[in-house]
Amino acid sequence: MTPRRVLVLGATGTIGQATVRELVSRGHEVVCLVRRRSDAAQPRVPAGASERFVDLGDPDSLTREGLRGEPFDVLVSCLASRTGLPGDAWAIDYRAHVHALHASRAVGVGHVVLLSAICVQKPILAFQHAKLAFERDLIASGLDYSIVRPTAFFKSLSGQIERVRRGKPFLVFGDGTLTACKPISDDDLGRYLADCLDDEGRRNRVLPIGGPGEAITPKEQGERLFALLGREPRFKHVPVALLDGIVATLATVGRWVPALAAKAELARIGRYYATESMLVLDPATGRYDAQATPSTGSETLFDYYARVIRGEAFAERGDHAVF
Repeated sequence: MTPRRVLVLGATGTIGQATVRELVSRGHEVVCLVRRRSDAAQPRVPAGASERFVDLGDPDSLTREGLRGEPFDVLVSCLASRTGLPGDAWAIDYRAHVHALHASRAVGVGHVVLLSAICVQKPILAFQHAKLAFERDLIASGLDYSIVRPTAFFKSLSGQIERVRRGKPFLVFGDGTLTACKPISDDDLGRYLADCLDDEGRRNRVLPIGGPGEAITPKEQGERLFALLGREPRFKHVPVALLDGIVATLATVGRWVPALAAKAELARIGRYYATESMLVLDPATGRYDAQATPSTGSETLFDYYARVIRGEAFAERGDHAVF
């Protein structure tokens, strides 16, 4: 393994932090380009990495404050829009990445490792189209690329732990078996992303990836959570038609009230995750295929649930979590 100078975007998120820790542990020199926040709680990058504050929407800032004319070998991006709303998505998932691609290429970067999302296989939402647009630009750039499309994250599937602890039922859409996924932990995903620097088999490929074990449904998530808490399973079944009604109402009123138009898009995001599996999509059949979805890592979602229940981990919510 050859130590490299690595630029990292999105280093203060949970996946970014895990990736930076792994890169540092392997002896790489890691420089994190960080968006400055106005509040006092500016997240810090992991020990062993350096940080440079930049305006990701400003190419001059990226060049001047970020790259500083120094040579780099690899760009790793774990950056994603926080809300998935159209303005945010096109500004971050597309334009900020295009700026970073051009700036890093000018200082010698020859390989880009991009954290994307498996849901771009079936794009109907703004953030999915923005991610795909940058994927296309990256592939056409002539640089080596590793586009990693993970399935579900633990943080996006942990929002009901406290709800169930308080004695409430586990919420599922339909019968709880409409969707399935192979969740992957931050640390396992961070290791996978870091491996892309040295694994020639991951060059110039789109790489779907999930965590260890079989695909699991929301119903199975709830059943295991109740078992870990030593309680009998209780479910509340939410009809998908309810989400459809919410989306339609917000979209209609949103024609006159912009704030409600934004809420309509968030409701569409919720409906997507409630009805689409986070697995490899077979283009020939239009069906999701658990067997075709690769697995990696060692920690399962239920291992994580157990750690949260024991107080050894904190269940952070994902921005696109349904509950």
